[in-house]
Amino acid sequence: MELRRKRAYDTADPSDGFRVLVDRLWPRGVSKDRAAIDLWAKDVAPSPDLRKAWHAASDAEWETYADRYRAELAGETATAVSELAREIAQHGVVTLVYAAHDERRNHAVVLEDALRELR
Repeated sequence: MELRRKRAYDTADPSDGFRVLVDRLWPRGVSKDRAAIDLWAKDVAPSPDLRKAWHAASDAEWETYADRYRAELAGETATAVSELAREIAQHGVVTLVYAAHDERRNHAVVLEDALRELR
């Protein structure tokens, strides 16, 4: 299985394979048709408190945020992450779709690493 990441505001493409929205909230201004989401895995997204903290944080606090999210993925959302890992294992190409602006520092990067570790 090939695992990829893509912003929700980028055009969906058939080469994306199975598209999984990994945000707790639906991306603003993106219709369901345009998003072409196959699965909305909101249970693996950062908790509302962590999401709000991240929006208020500076770039220098990225590692702290990532560590807190890793702890959530290993703790309270571990079952949801395991279920997602089982679901995506059935597909050749999987794209994690997220709305964050920063393509290198966002929760989908951390989630992708966690899913790779479960494989």
